[in-house]
Amino acid sequence: MDDFVRLKYDIDGENFTSAGEASTMVKRNLRQMGFSPETIRKVSVAMYEGEINMVIHAKGGVATVDVYDDKIVIVLADEGPGIPDVALAMQAGYSTAPENIRSLGFGAGMGLPNMKKYTDEMKIDTVVGQGTTVTMTVYV
Repeated sequence: MDDFVRLKYDIDGENFTSAGEASTMVKRNLRQMGFSPETIRKVSVAMYEGEINMVIHAKGGVATVDVYDDKIVIVLADEGPGIPDVALAMQAGYSTAPENIRSLGFGAGMGLPNMKKYTDEMKIDTVVGQGTTVTMTVYV
């Protein structure tokens, strides 16, 4: 397998104000590594949306970003409630976010659709009551 750089972040689900810090750090690292603005934008948007979902729905988790020369693989893993109906959750505008989160401007039901839109591949592994792992790949 090719050499790669692994970036790993604990997503704090107890602190909504820190949501987005990991995606900001990834953006900074990718810029320092010399990736194109387009690649950085795709990774940043997908990761931010996933990070917010982890905070809203799963009380946090772990984000791992493996950076290769030809691709960037983002793995977001949580031990939250799982997703009962992935097809429904993938529909733009569908949301299970509580009202207090919506009042902050989040939970509009665009997280998973945007994650898919800004990545080249996306896989969701989920078990209700155990958690969700989303694996996304952006080709460079």
